[in-house]
Amino acid sequence: MKSHITKLLIGLSALLFVVIAADVSNAQNSRRARGRQYTKADVDRVIKRVEERMDNFVGNFDKSLDNSNLDGSDREDQLNAKAKALESATDELRREFDKRDAWIENKDEVRRCLNLATDLDKTMKARKLGGVTESNWAKVRYELNTLAGIYNLPKVGNSAYK
Repeated sequence: MKSHITKLLIGLSALLFVVIAADVSNAQNSRRARGRQYTKADVDRVIKRVEERMDNFVGNFDKSLDNSNLDGSDREDQLNAKAKALESATDELRREFDKRDAWIENKDEVRRCLNLATDLDKTMKARKLGGVTESNWAKVRYELNTLAGIYNLPKVGNSAYK
């Protein structure tokens, strides 16, 4: 009788160990943000959309500036540099995200993107650059704000940035 109880206890202990190990593994691969649990794959999809939309935006932004009264000016060069800096920051976010196990470790890179986006957002609000460029910017901003929500950071345009 004692051997059956001992075997039962050993079996239950092993089962408990497996359940705890699985829960710890799951906790390392996903985190909660604002009441929702995100996996690394969820965040990866958002970052991918940010990159795609940003690449599209930069080209349209440059064309819009070429067709504006800023064409050929130092100001045009400065604005293009801001757009390219944000594109570079999103590329850096991708590289760092791919290196790390837990998505939450990329909060600083996301904050940098949001900071750069806030600066560019001021330009987008101040200038009329055409429907295509403005629509592209709205998509970029939406995806960046999605990342802000995931990482519990202020959205693009918030005074917390610059």
